[in-house]
Amino acid sequence: MAFSLRFALLALVLIVSAIGLSFYLRQNRARALGGKISRAKAAWLTFAVLFWLGVCPLLAFEPSLPLRWRVVLGVFGAQFWLRGLVELWMLYVTKSWRPPHGIAHDLFSLILVVTIAVGFGPVMLDAPNLVGLGATTLVVLSLMAETYYAWVFFGLVEGKTTGDDGVWFADQEDPRFVRVNRLTAAMNVPLFAGLASLVVAAFGGFG
Repeated sequence: MAFSLRFALLALVLIVSAIGLSFYLRQNRARALGGKISRAKAAWLTFAVLFWLGVCPLLAFEPSLPLRWRVVLGVFGAQFWLRGLVELWMLYVTKSWRPPHGIAHDLFSLILVVTIAVGFGPVMLDAPNLVGLGATTLVVLSLMAETYYAWVFFGLVEGKTTGDDGVWFADQEDPRFVRVNRLTAAMNVPLFAGLASLVVAAFGGFG
């Protein structure tokens, strides 16, 4: 990995982590739009932004990564950037975002990623391909987790996610969200471990 991309990756980790902490603190002030957010969900959101919108697009520009994985991660990252912009508009402007919108996109993304990856044929088991395969596997697992979280959350809030009083996040203190917060905290461990391993491998140059 070139020095410039190593620097960008390190800067990305630090910046997104700081933004995630700031968002957690701001969201838990009184009357924040969307409601309070638990520590587990704030960590999950930080992971998703860092990995989906940051690490994946960066790896797509890494020339030492095989083309298969650069295409997979690049296409995934690009369409998730588009999703992010649309979702922010629907959350904060029209206030009309509903979890089924995200679930539909998650499922589409899963199919897209797997289709592209498989379409390139057999995978060589050298170090760069293993890194790409690991990154793509982490994409798939995190999308599956996101789909489940959104489905469960939508049921717990009884669909009340729109308008000025819409609930977007699982509160730390709300008894409705105890189970899903515990599950999220447990899932955060392997997801962050996988991301850390990926970043370490990237800094090592995939060798």
